[in-house]
Amino acid sequence: MVSAQSIKTESIPVSGNCGMCKATIEKAAKTAGAKEANWNSEKKVLTVKYSSSSSNAAKIQNAVAAAGYDTRDVKATNEAYERLHSCCQYDRSARPEKSGCCSDKCEMKDGKCTDMTACKDMSCCDAEGNCHDSGCCNHDAGNGTKADCCKKTS
Repeated sequence: MVSAQSIKTESIPVSGNCGMCKATIEKAAKTAGAKEANWNSEKKVLTVKYSSSSSNAAKIQNAVAAAGYDTRDVKATNEAYERLHSCCQYDRSARPEKSGCCSDKCEMKDGKCTDMTACKDMSCCDAEGNCHDSGCCNHDAGNGTKADCCKKTS
């Protein structure tokens, strides 16, 4: 049984248009390990619940992008986007904003994450490139250490 502490809930901006998009986005999230997935078509936000022992936001976003939808951190390939039904082909210039930080709890200052603890909690630091690109690698936790992924790219 999964303990309540290992269940994470995240809201991830995801582009899309309609009910068919909703079904595809939610299905993709669930195949990547989301226990629950709900995409709000008005807000263009996917809210997921998942066990941190079996999934993470990066894995879920990669699956959604593979289905053809741009997410906060992962852009779908042109091939995946072109496979979408015509009503689902959203305006790609209106791509969801990337916050720049790894977590809602983390804030950016001078292009750097101000709280590495919040960043380490998030999936961005699970992937070397995401951690480096998000600015986590430009800041340490105050104890002189950086996230493991940063050590590989810094």
